[in-house]
Amino acid sequence: MFAPPGRMLFSNTRPSLPHLLSLRLLGTAASRSTAVKQNELLSRALTFEDPSAFRAKSWAELIRALGVFRLCSFPVLVNNCGKLMSVARTLLGKRGFSLLLRPTVYAQFVAGENEMEISQSMKKMSLLGLRPMLAVPIEEDVGESIREKRYDDNTEAMLECVRLSHCNTWSRDPMMQLKITALLSPELCVKLTTLIAQQPYDLSLLVKAMDGEMITFPGLEEKENIHFLCGLKRLNKIAEASVNKVRVLVDAEYTYMNAALSLVTMAMMKKFNKDGAWIWNTYQCYLKESRSLLLEALHLSAREGFCLGVKLVRGAYMDKERKMAEKEGRADPIHKSWEDTNYSYNGALDVMLDVISQKPERYRIIVATHNEESVRRAAKRMEELGIEKNGGSVCFGQLLGMCDHVSLTLAKESYIVYKSVPYGSVDDTVPYLVRRAQENRTVLQGIRKERDLLRKELKHRLKLKLRGGS
Repeated sequence: MFAPPGRMLFSNTRPSLPHLLSLRLLGTAASRSTAVKQNELLSRALTFEDPSAFRAKSWAELIRALGVFRLCSFPVLVNNCGKLMSVARTLLGKRGFSLLLRPTVYAQFVAGENEMEISQSMKKMSLLGLRPMLAVPIEEDVGESIREKRYDDNTEAMLECVRLSHCNTWSRDPMMQLKITALLSPELCVKLTTLIAQQPYDLSLLVKAMDGEMITFPGLEEKENIHFLCGLKRLNKIAEASVNKVRVLVDAEYTYMNAALSLVTMAMMKKFNKDGAWIWNTYQCYLKESRSLLLEALHLSAREGFCLGVKLVRGAYMDKERKMAEKEGRADPIHKSWEDTNYSYNGALDVMLDVISQKPERYRIIVATHNEESVRRAAKRMEELGIEKNGGSVCFGQLLGMCDHVSLTLAKESYIVYKSVPYGSVDDTVPYLVRRAQENRTVLQGIRKERDLLRKELKHRLKLKLRGGS
């Protein structure tokens, strides 16, 4: 059974969870002393203050990053980037607009349009010790629903993403991102979320539907049940293609549809995660209910006997979530302060690292954050709990083109690091880039440190060049 958000799953099984989360006993005084020294070394290594992290970047890449980040530091440009790009496209035309974006914003945040361009970007990333997490830039929200044929086309695009991720030698253990509303109507997901809150649903029925058995979800009309069945079949097709090849990380979206997305994702986990975490779910720690949702997932995975993969993020839809809640007269689902969100994120991180330290073969996490303190905290806890840096159960993730001083430093220290990598044409990726910019505006406007490190590296190279020329 699947319970609504905010209510714990299988509350009668609560006593069984502590054995998963029990703290390890402290060692001897000697081992504690060793741990302190190791943590001191770790802290020095992960200060993220060294501009040499950018040593592998070309002159053009340094200058481009500085220019793009400078533009991103202006709130008026970030907040209105969608309108500005629309105006630019109208004035310049499709070709002119592409010529403007390709060497600048597009090149900074997108891997390329075709397989050859993507391969070149990924090989360069691989040489830096980074791994790709490919993302098809498909954006759908309520009011943007598309016909069944388009959902089928999106499925083919996702299957191509599986192929691209698996058939190349860019990295071990490839990952990709999956947006469920690209395969299933957002309106249906909203309705399902409402229905789940009224009546829990048996995951095994969804698993049977993935195999083609007709589904009748209480409260849905006949045509909605048919569309739901088609969506589950599409998801099943992608999961079957990716199991034992590519780890599929399902994106979280808005709270008014997330319960439905989690329902479907848990059904996929129940079917495909018996022997490993191939399907992962995303948990947004800026939501007040995030801790309870994560604990629900841990209970469910233990009870149903499947492996749990977790992508841990702070969250990206804050402004719209708050406006929607106010408009509908609901309580604000977002934590009141940045500090509360940090507390939530770090608490969820500790929970996952504790269970991973005991059963690394059953649980996995990607610490998907640009927050340096959370990264250091994760690394420190890994050291304390004896979790291997490159064992595969814990990895880190950042967006392509951003936070490279963190990504490259982590890779240098032998941690597993993925970059979220969108790909496609300029026209296909612009909506994705606009939404990412607006969702991550606080990150974009706060990249002063990365700009400073890029400048230091540029000055270092200029000095070397001048010395060499004199």
